Amino acid sequence: MDLSNTPALRRSEDIALDLLKFIASHANIKATPASTTPGFGPSSSPKTEDAIAQLFELYARCRKAVETPVVSK
Repeated sequence: MDLSNTPALRRSEDIALDLLKFIASHANIKATPASTTPGFGPSSSPKTEDAIAQLFELYARCRKAVETPVVSK
């Protein structure tokens, strides 16, 4: 079987990451900007850690959605 003309299959992790980016951009989830001057930027706060935890949870949910087989009726 010649696979040279078929598109490359994407890993479910890559698809889930694209889904995460799409959802985050439409839900106004943004990363906190980093400061270029050490000591004068925003410190790591519980709010930042909560946002990171939410992104990890959202990524896990995206992976589950991508990897769950679709049942045809």
